[in-house]
Amino acid sequence: MENKPAVQPSGRFKLKYRGVDCLNCGHPLELSDKYCPNCSQANSTKKLTLFDFFEEFLANYFSYDSKLWKTLTALLLKPGKITREYINGKRLSYTNPFRFLLSLSIIYFLIISFNSEFESYNKFGSENKKPIFDLNEEFDKIEFENEEERQLALTQMDSLKINRFFKNQISDKDSTILKDPKSYFKEINTENLTRRFLGKIDFFNSIIKHDTIYYFEQGVTKFEIPENRENEMAFNLANSFVDIEKRPGTFVNSLISKLPFTTFFFLPFFSFFIWMVYIRKKYTYTDHLIFSFHNQSLLFILLIVSNLINSVFNISSEGVFILIFAIYLYKAMRNFYQQGRVKTVIKYFFLNTIFFILGIIAITILIAASVFTY
Repeated sequence: MENKPAVQPSGRFKLKYRGVDCLNCGHPLELSDKYCPNCSQANSTKKLTLFDFFEEFLANYFSYDSKLWKTLTALLLKPGKITREYINGKRLSYTNPFRFLLSLSIIYFLIISFNSEFESYNKFGSENKKPIFDLNEEFDKIEFENEEERQLALTQMDSLKINRFFKNQISDKDSTILKDPKSYFKEINTENLTRRFLGKIDFFNSIIKHDTIYYFEQGVTKFEIPENRENEMAFNLANSFVDIEKRPGTFVNSLISKLPFTTFFFLPFFSFFIWMVYIRKKYTYTDHLIFSFHNQSLLFILLIVSNLINSVFNISSEGVFILIFAIYLYKAMRNFYQQGRVKTVIKYFFLNTIFFILGIIAITILIAASVFTY
């Protein structure tokens, strides 16, 4: 006897669309099975319409019982408890912590990129800088009695090479390099490794700026530079420095785009210190990592809200939301690790110190890597 549902479903889940076998995994089904008990696919043979497609998509994210809303509610209202429930096995109700954090970090840094004016920093780049003192402009301001007197003054200025001096504005080091590049490069190779590599960066920096060298092979041919890994690395680094100097705003945007992925290399190291601090607690390293993911997710949520408020009301609210997060983090540690106030406060300040130290190291490594690959 067929087991019919008590409440008549609608839409794609009407009885006339129910199947006896799952279309995804082939598992036998009853008419009462709205979803396959084996793979969770909807038990419906109805062809998808455009309306069905978008309805299903929106229902997954915006229905009152969706994982997203449950995760957001628990994260905001239950500091630390969501992690406890998740590691105790209540995982189907919440979004995967890793995936959730990745999504939030990408959203946040996209908002930062769109709302910020980092590209405007390019106006401070070397290619947009005007000379501090333009001799020709100052010369034109002088009033002469006649054209003959003006031409005489111009001739005297040219004879003293004053105009060329201010126009070129090439440093003594650049002048030395450009005077005889081949000999200068050979002289660099006699130095020790550190001084040699730094000298090569200076060398390539000068010829890229003043001799229009666009790629390493061009320099190899023109200046008879040995084609090896060290020289190529020095050229690439010098080329990056020149590009950053020309367009600093573009570099900052490129740096920010890498920050979401840096988070996932940073948190595992930080979680190791949490594990060491709470080593007497019966938690695994993975439990501490999930705790870090949840707290970092909450931080990104607060920063996203702060950024939106700043854009709408033209204020700076970051400080308020950072303070909210600081209080939240203390509550999360208390609820999750179940320790007294004194112990929690001591570990709170210690772990936050470690967090900032690791953060500085991570940002330094990111900047260095970005310069090499820019």
